[in-house]
This record gives sequence, structure tokens and C-alpha cells, in this order.
Amino acid sequence: MEPAAELRRGRALETTAHLNVLSVDVEDYFHVEAFSDVVDRSEWDTYPSRVETNTMRLLDLFDETGVKATCFVLGWVAERKPKLVAEIVRRGHEPACHSFWHRMIFRLTPAEFRDDTQRAKACIEQAAGQPVYGYRAPTFSITDQSSWAPEILADLGFRYDSSIYPVKHDLYGVPRAPRTPFRFETPSGPLTEFPMSTFRLWNGTNLPVGGGGYLRIFPYWYTTMGVHRAWKEDLPIITYVHPWEIDPEQPRLPGHMKSRLRHYTNLAKTRERLRKLIALGSFTSFRDSHLEPGAETFTWSKGA
Repeated sequence: MEPAAELRRGRALETTAHLNVLSVDVEDYFHVEAFSDVVDRSEWDTYPSRVETNTMRLLDLFDETGVKATCFVLGWVAERKPKLVAEIVRRGHEPACHSFWHRMIFRLTPAEFRDDTQRAKACIEQAAGQPVYGYRAPTFSITDQSSWAPEILADLGFRYDSSIYPVKHDLYGVPRAPRTPFRFETPSGPLTEFPMSTFRLWNGTNLPVGGGGYLRIFPYWYTTMGVHRAWKEDLPIITYVHPWEIDPEQPRLPGHMKSRLRHYTNLAKTRERLRKLIALGSFTSFRDSHLEPGAETFTWSKGA
């Protein structure tokens, strides 16, 4: 065995007890919430799409590193690029749902959410040729304001969700939510929730780690420190990436300074940072992770 392979195998064995998940939110650069105020959804078809090329680059990276992922596909993408969804499945990755129109859930009515989700699920399943059981809300927007969403997901046949981020953030977050997998009990049946990865400071504050902008923008030492802190608490790492995050050549869009900083910082570094993160331990899809919800329970705030 080559030294590098042996080192990687050793690291993987060290984290055998930690079942970590690799996920991709399959969307294009013009779909993001950061630019929703300057990009109208009615004009999405007028923008040059880069999602297929960038997703294929990620799939190639996963082939190189020998990992499988869960790909939360935007229904809009699945409807227009069914061959991309088929390729995701052909390479052994799990297809899942990321809504149709990439709208914040708490800005929708329950009926609008149901219609959007049902349409997206149907498009993805048709392209994938298999059932879809997982859901992730755009911008992690299942919060106290959309506490009705898990019941609708369960009613539509979803078995799990990965939309809750137990942190404080200006756009999302449920800081008091469990940091380990847990279960919603709904009138339509149970729905397992896989909260996004955090580690905890001495004062009880949860900090995000291991995915998206947190992997891309923060220095990499922060990621390794946070990952190992989470593992010491016996928490899984649920990492996520967007195809546009490995594309420094993407067209620049106008927008607020904060949005531009969040979106464009360190695009050229994401691919290698993701490769390094994958090498820290064993990562796979939600489908193949066999992660189980613990005994911890969770209830929404009164009046949510």
C-alpha cells in the first residue's frame, strides 16, 4: 500500500465510529438566495447554465476519492437536465430533493410548499428512475416560522430531512435544536432530521463547520479544528457543497456587498478544501450512512 493511501486508511479507521455524510445541493449560480433580489426566477432560462459542468467536476472528484454522496437536486434543474440526474444515479450517488424554485420555505404558505415540493419530487424521480426519500430546504429555511413543513414532507413520502441548522444566523437557524439526528413525529408518520454539523464553544454557543461557505470562506484550520471537536462529542459531520462553489470563472452578478462577499470568496480554493476534508475520515451518502436518530426529542416554540 502506498504511504498516502495507508495514511488515509488510518485516518478512516480512526473515525470508523463516526458516520459522516457528503452532500451536494445541485443548483446553479443564479439560483442562490443571495442574488434573489437581482435575479428574477422568470429570467432563469436566460442565464448561461454551468450546473452540469460543475456537478460533473464534483462527481469526478468523488470518483477519484472513492466516496458516494447525496445530491439534493433542484427540481428546476432536474426538469431541464434529466441526463445530469441520471448520471448522478449511474455513478452510485443518492438523488434527493432541494425544492423546485429555491424559495425560502418560511416565505411560502403550506399549500405553496406542498405544490413546490411535489413538483420537484416528481421531476427528480422521473429523471432518476427511482424514489426520492430525502429533502433539504433552500438556505436551510425550515425554522420556527415553517414548523409545519416536516408534516408535509412526511405526507409526501419523504423519510428524512436535512434542513435544520442549530446555529444563529441572519437567514436561518434553530439554535436550540438537537445537534444529533432526531425524529419528528407527525400525523403523517415519522420524519428523521439530520441537523447540519456544529461544534460547541465553552459558553454553549454552536458554531457551524464543514460545509458550503463555512468550508470555503473560513480558514481551513477552522474546519479541521471544528471537525475534530464535533467528533469528540460523537457527532457526525454532514458536509455540503454547491457546484457553483468550485467555479471561479462563473459570471459575476450584481448585488449587495455582503451577498457578493459570501458568494465569491475563495471559489478557487473550494475543490481542494473539499478533497482535504473528505480525506479526514469516512464519508458517504445519507442512504448508505445508516445514521439513526437518538433519543433526544424536540418541540417547536409555542406559537411557531
